[in-house]
Parts: sequence; C-alpha cells; structure tokens
Amino acid sequence: MIVSDAFAGKRYAVLGLARSGLATVDTLAASGAHVVAWDQREDARARVAGKADLADPLEIDLAGFDAVVVSPGVPLNRHPIAARAREAGVPIIGDIELFALARPTLPPHRVVGITGTNGKSTTTALIHHIVRNAGLPTRMGGNIGLPILGQDPLAAGGVYVLELSSYQIDLTFSLDCDVAVLLNITPDHLDRYAGFGGYVASKARLFEMQSPAHVAVIATDDAVSRGVAEQVPHARLVSAGSVDPAAQARWPALQGPHNAQNVAVALAVADALGISPGSTLAALESYASLPHRMQAVGEHRGVLYVNDSKATNAASTAPALAAWPPVDGRRRIHWILGGLPKSDTLDECVPGFPNVAHGYTIGDAGPLFARLLGAAGVPVSECELLVTAVSEAAARAVPGDIVLLSPACASFDQFRDFEARGDAFAAAVAALAERSGAGEGA
Repeated sequence: MIVSDAFAGKRYAVLGLARSGLATVDTLAASGAHVVAWDQREDARARVAGKADLADPLEIDLAGFDAVVVSPGVPLNRHPIAARAREAGVPIIGDIELFALARPTLPPHRVVGITGTNGKSTTTALIHHIVRNAGLPTRMGGNIGLPILGQDPLAAGGVYVLELSSYQIDLTFSLDCDVAVLLNITPDHLDRYAGFGGYVASKARLFEMQSPAHVAVIATDDAVSRGVAEQVPHARLVSAGSVDPAAQARWPALQGPHNAQNVAVALAVADALGISPGSTLAALESYASLPHRMQAVGEHRGVLYVNDSKATNAASTAPALAAWPPVDGRRRIHWILGGLPKSDTLDECVPGFPNVAHGYTIGDAGPLFARLLGAAGVPVSECELLVTAVSEAAARAVPGDIVLLSPACASFDQFRDFEARGDAFAAAVAALAERSGAGEGA
C-alpha cells in the first residue's frame, strides 16, 4: 500500500468502507493519521477494527478534522454529509485526492489520468498495457482494478495510469496529471448534476487542475469535447479518423470505430510519455479485451458471442452496433438489450439499427425498448430474462452472425452489477456448448 508522511498526525473521517474506503483507512492508519470510519454494514466496520475509531461522521463533531473522505458513490448533491462538512468547514475529498497529496513523498513518477463518458476502462487498460510493454514500471487504478492507495508505490520512473469518473474528479482538487485525457462526453449521471452543463464541467476540471506545461490529450469526435478543447490551449487534439483501418485490422481486441478513438488517444499518450512507435504498435497487437467490454466469450456453431455488459447507456452501446456491418446485405447482429433504463430513448443507437438482424429485450426496459425497435422496423422479441434471450438468439443466429449483449442500461433490476450480468451471459453461452455436446453424444 501507499504510506506517506503527508498524512502523519492529521485527522480524517472516512465514510463508506467498500474497496476504496478500506484501502483509504489502511493508508491513513499506516501513515500515522487518526482515523474515524463508518459504514452502515457491520461486516465492513469489523474490517477496520483496530485501525480506526468507529463513529458515524453525521453524528460527531467534525470541527478540527482535516477532511472527510467519502466513496465516489456517495451522492453529494443530496447526501447530508455535504451540509455537515460545510458547516464544520471541513473539505470532502476522495481517495484520488489523497493519492495526489501523497505524490510529493513518492519516488519520482508520472501520472496519466483518463476521463470521458465511454471508453475509459478500455483506454486505461490499453495505455497501461502499452506502458508495461515498453518496460516501464506501472500501476493501474482509480475507477478500474484495485484502489490506487492499496497498491505498492512504484519505483522511480514509474507511471500511474488512472481511470477517473466524474464522481472521482468531483472529490479531487490537486491532481496535476502529467498527461490528462478526455475521450468523449455524452449525457450520463444527470441525477448527480445541475443539468448536462454540470456534468461537462466536472470532466473539464481534470484540465483545470493541470499545469500548462503538462500534456492534455482530447479526442474531438463530439461537439462537447471540442468545446472543452477550446478552453485548454495546450491540448493535443486527436480523432478516431486518424487511425488507419488497415492497421486497426491487425489489432484483434481493438475493432470498431469506438476503439479507433481509444487507439488514437493511446497513441498520443504513448508519444507524450516518450514510448517508441515500434513498442506501441507491438502492444496494440498483443492487447486483450477487458472482461465485459466487447469481450468474445465463445463461438458456437459458427456464431460469435460477445459480452459488452459494461455498456450501461445508449451512447456506450452505439459503437458496438457499428462494429459488425452487414455482409452481402445480410444483417448479422443479434442484439440483447435492456435492464434498468437510464433514458426512455435509444437515440444514440439508431445509426446502428441497420446492422441488427434481431433484438431481444430483457429487464425493466424490455417493453419500452421492444416498442422502440419495432417502430424502427427492427424485428424484436421480448424475452424478460437474459438466459431466455441467449437461447432465442442462439436458435435464430446462423454461422457468421454475432450475438451481442450490449444492454444500454444499468443492471440493478436483475443483477448485482454489470459484472454479474456479463458473467451470467458467459455462463449461458457455455451452457449452449454443453447442451450441444450432450446432444451429439446421445
């Protein structure tokens, strides 16, 4: 874990003891800070016994604390901790801000911070892979993988690669990224902001924290990101169109126009870090897809099954629909979609409808999405359950087709999270092969 003299003798209240909260308590306690921690779950509180005093920050006097550290999942626009901390004159921060405060005490290093509505995880993992392939010490964290405070600090010359959600940026005030990245901005998480403008401003703060001498990389494929770029005079501008389709064909895990944007950004970041083009191109060829993000989970009777469960809104699903256009006029995508809707439209997906052979809707959004697809002339079946959708798609698909789980919805109506949804899809695909094998042996 990261331990820093920056926290010695200071007082912190930690609210929320999931992964990042537990790592925060460990770091602060090991660094000599006095920590008060709380979570509604008794088992979570038990995990910090002996490291922190247990008390609810909503019920104690916060005067004199150096900060309240909250999970990014705490909605500050409506949670009472915001008013309590404001009355006590205590800042509310997150674990990324603690990392930023610890940086001067760590061996010399660089930080790459990546934000955007869609593609953050893939781009973060890709850049981390490129850096590692170049032989540089590297750690990946933030909104992906292990909490950054819970990982051992890098040796001198290392590169921390951080995926940063808008929620994490909201809780960060001094992270001066050596390379800051914006991929794209489309409406999302609007329940946490005063309109779309507030969400955009949250993303743009990553550059406001940055020294002008450092590198900013902004993809300009959408108008909103172009507007942010106009306010960042030192930005390097890139776009998906700069990636050669013939070259992209050689990168198996980076197909589709959305990945062209991810690659364009990664190339610019690698250049900013001084990584040679040869090393970068080799890394693009060896990169493997993240779980739940355009992840091929099986092939059965000539049909490819792709898990894109991480696509939790229509804008995130749209690139997946564009990845497999018709061949000889035959539509090939059997699209499984639905869950807990974030919107009552699929507008961003409409350009991909001509690629869809059949839709299969599930979850709370199923009836709504079935009506939308039907009105657009896309054949559709209301399946309600994911396992039913997989079975029906398998029965209808022919060799060369793709069965794509790309829900355009949150998962919380039927699943714990998008990972559980993706795992259920993979299990249903595996069951197809098992049933087929049993039948052939009978």
